[in-house]
Amino acid sequence: MTATPVQTAATIVGVVFLAVGVLGFIPGITTDFDTMEFAGHDSEAELLGIFQVSILHNIVHLLFGVAGLALARTATGARAYLIWGGLVYAILWLYGLLVDKDSSANFVPLNAADDWLHLGLAAAMVLLGVVLGPTRRATTADQP
Repeated sequence: MTATPVQTAATIVGVVFLAVGVLGFIPGITTDFDTMEFAGHDSEAELLGIFQVSILHNIVHLLFGVAGLALARTATGARAYLIWGGLVYAILWLYGLLVDKDSSANFVPLNAADDWLHLGLAAAMVLLGVVLGPTRRATTADQP
């Protein structure tokens, strides 16, 4: 069976999230690795020296990647993953903009680079899900 474009997109996004989750646990790729906390804004570890991460943050990326691969098995699941996942990232973007970065509410943790990446991910994922999603086929009832 051949994968549809939306399934391919969801698979690629899932693999990227898995890779990011793994890379977050590799010293050198993640700077200040020795300061990584399980969760919270006190973690000074940064993936690629840019994106603030914690153990929880990396685990979330891994789980999001696994979900992408699992849901990419069907076109409907892949579309749902991309659209709903994109909406989750839109909410994370808003949360990141509104939360005090030095408060305990910043438990993921997030920094400004994370916030803008989340906006980009939200837009890209929703766009992929909508544009590549399964299209409705015309039936004889639809014809005049």
